[in-house]
Amino acid sequence: MTKQLFYACTILLLAGITQAAAQPTVRHNLSFNKLATRWDEAMPLGNGMLGALVWEKNKRLRLSLDRADLWDDRKALDLTGYTFKWVEAQVLKKDYQPVQNALDAPYDQSPYPTKLPAAAIEFDISPLGKVVSNILDIKTAINTVRFENGAIFSCYVQASEQRGYFRFEHLPAGIDPALVMHNYSGNIKATNDNSHAGEGLQKLGYSTGTLTQGNQSILYHQPTAQGKYYEVLVKWQSGKGGSLQGTWTITNTQQAVIAPAAIANLYNTGQTSHINWWKQFWKQSSVALPDSLLEKQYYLELYKLGCVARPGAPAITLQAVWTADNGSLPPWKGDFHNDLNTQLSYWPAYTANHLSESASFTDWLWKIKAGNEQFTKQYFEVGGLNVPGVATISGAPMGGWIQYALSPTVSAWLSQHFYWQWKYSMDPQFLANKAYPYLHAAATFLENITRLENGVRMLPLSSSPEYHDNDIRAWFRQWSNYDLSLAKFLFKAAAEVSKAHGKTAESQHWQQVLNELPAFEVNETGFTLAPGENLEASHRHMSQYMAIYPLALLDINRPADRTVIENSLKGIEAMGTRAWCGYSFSWMACLYARAYEADKAVQQLQIFASNFCSPNSFHLNGDQKGGQYSGFTYRPFTLEGNFAFAQGVQELLLQSREGYVEVFPAVPKSWQEVSFTDLRAEGAFLVSARKEKGVPVYVKVTATRDGLLNIRLPFKKYRIQSKVIIPGATEGVDTLPLHLRQGQVVEFEAY
Repeated sequence: MTKQLFYACTILLLAGITQAAAQPTVRHNLSFNKLATRWDEAMPLGNGMLGALVWEKNKRLRLSLDRADLWDDRKALDLTGYTFKWVEAQVLKKDYQPVQNALDAPYDQSPYPTKLPAAAIEFDISPLGKVVSNILDIKTAINTVRFENGAIFSCYVQASEQRGYFRFEHLPAGIDPALVMHNYSGNIKATNDNSHAGEGLQKLGYSTGTLTQGNQSILYHQPTAQGKYYEVLVKWQSGKGGSLQGTWTITNTQQAVIAPAAIANLYNTGQTSHINWWKQFWKQSSVALPDSLLEKQYYLELYKLGCVARPGAPAITLQAVWTADNGSLPPWKGDFHNDLNTQLSYWPAYTANHLSESASFTDWLWKIKAGNEQFTKQYFEVGGLNVPGVATISGAPMGGWIQYALSPTVSAWLSQHFYWQWKYSMDPQFLANKAYPYLHAAATFLENITRLENGVRMLPLSSSPEYHDNDIRAWFRQWSNYDLSLAKFLFKAAAEVSKAHGKTAESQHWQQVLNELPAFEVNETGFTLAPGENLEASHRHMSQYMAIYPLALLDINRPADRTVIENSLKGIEAMGTRAWCGYSFSWMACLYARAYEADKAVQQLQIFASNFCSPNSFHLNGDQKGGQYSGFTYRPFTLEGNFAFAQGVQELLLQSREGYVEVFPAVPKSWQEVSFTDLRAEGAFLVSARKEKGVPVYVKVTATRDGLLNIRLPFKKYRIQSKVIIPGATEGVDTLPLHLRQGQVVEFEAY
């Protein structure tokens, strides 16, 4: 039945008051009865810039210290004389070895550029007896370790200042901290811990660092390269009742060490603002799932997001502030991999309503934009903006497999994060000052690098990560679906942001360029890799399915798209998961959720959490249960799989696409009790919803900006409460359009 809805209204305004979201509880904490004996199983602490891992090594409690901007940024790749056109010429004449020698090899031949570990603080805990409990309270980001003799150790990395704090209570005798330097000189020792670690740190050739012991203080000065250095300062003080408290910090060449004026009661003083920061962080949103495994993993992922993504800090690298503490360079040098790793790491921040954290990515990309434009002009010989697919902290190219390390579509994918930051915030200043200029520059580059052939826009060389590795066969002479998806997204998004910015003629231009692109290459297997090349074996990267997710160019609700999506999923399933890494399962969960395959999406998430994570929740890439699901059984730690997992959970609950928002799009029927609070949708709407006894019963939407909300509700019959009567609100429609004002709250109750 269709009728006008004009139910009695309740005025519900934000008025600066935000509904408190559910906080994490003890069931979400990391809790053990011992200290980890591996760095990649340690308790993780961080504030975006500083990080610490708490574990045990050689019967000593060890805090592995890290700082996000500790880098050896020496250049190993020299692009002088090498261009994209030169690579194309080598591919055409089938003489590819010179390309590999010049542009691939330096990544493996040189130990730098690379992320660096800092140092470690150790305490001799042998007099304290066994560990009784070891708990990381993610609500407060404080790690507490209790010992058999009654001693208690606790520590945290302060959320709003660049310091870490530690404290012992009830010590039987004084236990002073020792600062352990990394071995940057001497004989090169290989690490054999199955973590894909790089060469020994000694390969960097640094001089031995110096330790200056003071009165209850230690200063460590480590020269690095090109006259640079970093320093670690530890200060502590013993007190009554067997107490000891202290603080540590790390600085680099550009920042002098600032010592605290006094140690007394410093631990408690820093703790107050620290806990308040995390309290605000957890208020942003919440979820409640009937699957305890997925719910706990989800909260641990958001905890890690709060530890590694902060305003003013660099973007999330492969390991962020938890660089490997095993005497070797970190896996893949701990760099910025922009062929999926950086992008996936920010997926959950938007829907989880953590736009401050997501902005740290676009801030970093904006910071390195000028250097990226110079790289674009040098290597691609055209104007506009592209970004190296493998980059240093300053955004410089590192080389490697150049099909991906120097791909022409990197900035197209990175542009999605500027687009999302705008769409989820609807911030007009961000649109004008960052989103529009960034997408404009990226689209200008892609238009310049492509060519019109018989009216069809073509890319000179295309690829699909990481098919055929770095072999010449990895280059396609026609569009791969990966590159084509990114091009279609970029020109579509550029047209949208240009129009929103008042650039009508420019918007029409980008739409025309979009229309010049060819259709996707699809067949009975769904998306192919490229014309004439199907997926013929299991592969870790879901690159050819970008149009389904994350780019959302296809919609399961359109019949033609549904066929392609369903055939693609069947094609993936036919190839199996033997060559997948952990992140593949997280990404696959998102693909299934967009196809409304709820049970299959949940299964992927369960496999990830059960098989591909360390006990401390770190994504270790390989199958940690002997290869049940993957032939990869190594354990290199990288973060993108963790954060893609969190987004996989959110995709079950709330989706934004094609101008509409859908509530509970992919929740399994078996999930009887499900709810979420203040997840964020495109259009800057906060959404809360609840399912009881298997039935959706309630949806609430808060408009943080004026805008049109097109919402698909999980029920057909409902009552509306709102500030004003909503014209045209019609019961039973698939998508309900509502024009909302900033601050307005609308509640839907099923009946």
